[in-house]
Amino acid sequence: MNRAFKPTTIIAAILILLTFVVSASGQGDGRRTTVAITYPLDQTIEVPFRGTTRLPRLKGTGKVRRQGRRGTRVELNIDNMPRAYELGGVYTTYVLWAISPDGHVDNLGEIKRSGSGLIDSKIDVTTPLQTFALVVTAEPHFLVHVPSRTVVLENLAPVAIRDAQVETSRIQYIGNTSDYFRDSGVPIIAESDYRDIPVALLGARQAINLARYAGAERDAPNELRAAQADLQQAESALRMRQPEREIDILARQAISSGVKAEDMAMARRAARERREEIERRDLAVRSAEQSAASANEEISRLKAELDTERHARDLAERDALNATSQLREARTEIARLRDELQTVRAEGEDAKVRLARIEGEKQAEDARRAAEKRVADQRASAETLKQALARFGLVRESGRGLTLVLPESLWTNPRSSSLNSASAAKLDQLGALLANNPDYQISIDSFTDNRGDESVLQQLTQDRARVLSERLAAAGVDVTRIQTNGMGGANPVAPNTTVASRAKNRRTEVALTLAGQ
Repeated sequence: MNRAFKPTTIIAAILILLTFVVSASGQGDGRRTTVAITYPLDQTIEVPFRGTTRLPRLKGTGKVRRQGRRGTRVELNIDNMPRAYELGGVYTTYVLWAISPDGHVDNLGEIKRSGSGLIDSKIDVTTPLQTFALVVTAEPHFLVHVPSRTVVLENLAPVAIRDAQVETSRIQYIGNTSDYFRDSGVPIIAESDYRDIPVALLGARQAINLARYAGAERDAPNELRAAQADLQQAESALRMRQPEREIDILARQAISSGVKAEDMAMARRAARERREEIERRDLAVRSAEQSAASANEEISRLKAELDTERHARDLAERDALNATSQLREARTEIARLRDELQTVRAEGEDAKVRLARIEGEKQAEDARRAAEKRVADQRASAETLKQALARFGLVRESGRGLTLVLPESLWTNPRSSSLNSASAAKLDQLGALLANNPDYQISIDSFTDNRGDESVLQQLTQDRARVLSERLAAAGVDVTRIQTNGMGGANPVAPNTTVASRAKNRRTEVALTLAGQ
């Protein structure tokens, strides 16, 4: 049934064929379908989003409002946006794209996220387009010109819109990719980098890599050096632990410089290739002119040679008969040699297999002996360490290592986290001993009795564990080996009913475990 509506209230939802053009060779295509929407003027349309097969559980909602000359405003909320590197080691961030029916793509902006867990992400941007589809892609940085093939989210047709008619038809678009995203030589981002380094700085590194991949070292060396200098400033800011905002500004400047170097390299390479093509055409024209000048002389010479060739042909036909016979014999000999070659190759492969098996057995035996020696060395070292630790307190053995129980006398009083003057030198000696045994992980667990407020006791033991950790670190122990735990009044070794029992419960245990156990 057909009904008449005002032009501003009709939404035309069209599935469109969109070809993303990238500037490197070796394209790979992935066909997908999506929905482009013609948004009415001054009406807010709620648009649902769903994840693609790469992230099928990803979802989001958008609000789109066309505001006349001010463009079309897009607000997008995305639930549980994962880290970009999980889709490929070259990706650092996400970008929202508007795609028109004629294939024009508009980078609307970066979808930022923070932290290492799943979080919600939001973006509020404006596009001059009126009819467009919205997709989200994973990208190496936020200033890319065209979307990658890694589409993670796309809009659906809106539903339940008052006074509006939705029309759809199935048309496809193609997302392309550059060889950069598939080149095994391109450095990928480690998970630890993504966790420890700001996303903008990772994007800046990728922008420099993309510029190099585009040939900037040859075609845009000055721009590449400027981009590398900007990147070094951002890297220095990170090393100097400057505010994250300052690092972000410097990193984004490096991304901009890297994109400029990439664009300039591509433009200059295209110009150089055009010049080379013109030079080749000019050379071909000059060669043709020279050939035309000598063509008449060549014709005369060829006529004279024709008679000679006719005579030679007769002789060649006779020689050909002889050659055919010889060729037949040669083919028979070749077939025999091929059979011999196959036999030799098979024997060689068998020898390689036997050699590989022998080498594998040898490596396994070497590994077993090394493991036995390592265990023996660790046992001897543990016994020596136990004897040395006995100077500082009671030492207990466990299935995982050793536990040193430090006495209450380390502290100035039972409710203090300050070391007394006599214990400082003693802890320095203990720190030196532990620093010389780097194979052990250290866990400092501080306990006290149950007399007093539980939160105060918990804070006391945490402060004591921290003070001991800092003292050991100052004596040379790597802080990454140390773990501290304030246990409060938990885990008493004796009932808290007498003064002596409570003194036993006020203790500090230093547990030493071999790494990997």
